[in-house]
Amino acid sequence: MSRTTTRALAGVITAGGLTAALAGCSLLPGQGGGSAEPGAPVGFEQVQQAVIQLEARGTFVDPEYGGYEGAGRGSGFIISEDGLAITNNHVVVGAGTIDVWRGGDQSDTLDARVLGASECLDIAVVQLEKGDYPYLAWHTGEITTGIDVYAAGFPLGDPTFTMTRGIVSKADIEGDTAWASIDSIIEHDARIRPGNSGGPLVDSSGRVVGVNYAGEDTYDYNFAIHRDEVQGVIDQLAAGESVLSLGINGQGIAGEDGGLGVWVASVAAGSAADKAGIEPGDLITRLGGVSVGTDGSMREYCDVLRTHGPEATLDIELFRPSDQSYYRGQVNSDRVVAAVANVGGGGGGEPSGDFVDISDDSGRIGVSVPVEWDEVDGSGFTDDSGNAWATVSASPSLSKYQNGWTAPGVTVAATQSNVSAASIDALLGSTRASVTPDGCVSQGVQSYADGYHTGSYEYYTGCGSTSADYVAIAAIADDGSYLVYVLVQALDDDDVAALDRIVSSFIAGF
Repeated sequence: MSRTTTRALAGVITAGGLTAALAGCSLLPGQGGGSAEPGAPVGFEQVQQAVIQLEARGTFVDPEYGGYEGAGRGSGFIISEDGLAITNNHVVVGAGTIDVWRGGDQSDTLDARVLGASECLDIAVVQLEKGDYPYLAWHTGEITTGIDVYAAGFPLGDPTFTMTRGIVSKADIEGDTAWASIDSIIEHDARIRPGNSGGPLVDSSGRVVGVNYAGEDTYDYNFAIHRDEVQGVIDQLAAGESVLSLGINGQGIAGEDGGLGVWVASVAAGSAADKAGIEPGDLITRLGGVSVGTDGSMREYCDVLRTHGPEATLDIELFRPSDQSYYRGQVNSDRVVAAVANVGGGGGGEPSGDFVDISDDSGRIGVSVPVEWDEVDGSGFTDDSGNAWATVSASPSLSKYQNGWTAPGVTVAATQSNVSAASIDALLGSTRASVTPDGCVSQGVQSYADGYHTGSYEYYTGCGSTSADYVAIAAIADDGSYLVYVLVQALDDDDVAALDRIVSSFIAGF
């Protein structure tokens, strides 16, 4: 399945690709014929006069090609005489400028402003400069399987208006894709292509049954957001309210071993995502304590927003490829995303993406670890001073990890006793005394802060016969509620690469 927007890096479409795509589209007789009355809904013969082409220019970050400044074109349609229009979120969000042409007339460029958008519904409402426009009305009554429908728009960014004919194959199904998660969509076979994004799917009277947003080339499946889904949020979006949206232009990203997260191609200025410090090129891995994008879609991300609402304060974790670091923070909070201290030591491994969340027996401590670290001990303990600690450890072999340097592993421990700077120094000093006899070479004590905890950490190399890396972190929760102590042992580059994910994910609650 592919998006139906056009975003050519060099702004060029090859002649061969253009010819092949246009071969599947036909301009129906009568389109553009006759003049629609300004300020009135149009009929089928005048659909073209209420359909718009949008060119959004800005800086985007692609997971394959990296950052670039370019222009992408999509379609849309006018729904009111004063120029309110509908398109897709992925067509316009994050753009610096938007130009609009109506009905394929490129001699008259209109300005447009995005009023509201939703990445989960892939809907955006834009306002054209004030005028007296012909517009499309909505289909009334039930939308049923088998009715004739027509996809209107500007495929491949071509300024020539195009319509294709088909029928509704499935009238009301759920749609989870890489760039949306919608409760109600329409499957049809009126062929759409890149550039049709945001254009209307109309009935034989020219009334809107849905908003085209996706197509699948192999089997010629095409998808439109159901009329009811769109009508249910128009007023909120037109008023600038957030609807299942943090303000990103995002898509689920899948790797060889499954979904990796939600990729952020661009961010709407002033949105919740922007205020939280999320940047284009970030990969969101967790939202509200839930791993997102695990199936390569937006489903989990959008389910969190459905559960809590877009105005809720939500924990967020992300990976930023530009500096190879994990970040943590919150949206709708003054705790913006902050980099976890760079304790990775510059290892060259690649995280596999296969991690599992574990917790201690009391449920107070959580951390993500590689699935191969499948031996877990969540029992707590009481130290020699009578302080109670909640603790969880994980490793492929706990006995080897806890008694030498031949297995990787992690231990996270937290207590509400002796929460002080002196305790941080004491913990790191105790670790130093324990590991230096085994040849561990300290890289020095450094400051640690991850947006939740503040303290110090010490990184060691050359430990034992395997020359393992070892890191010790001692920190206090920023609200002062507990002291946390984290130990991680890494034997190879993959372990070191996983270390960043481990350190970015630990959390405690008392």
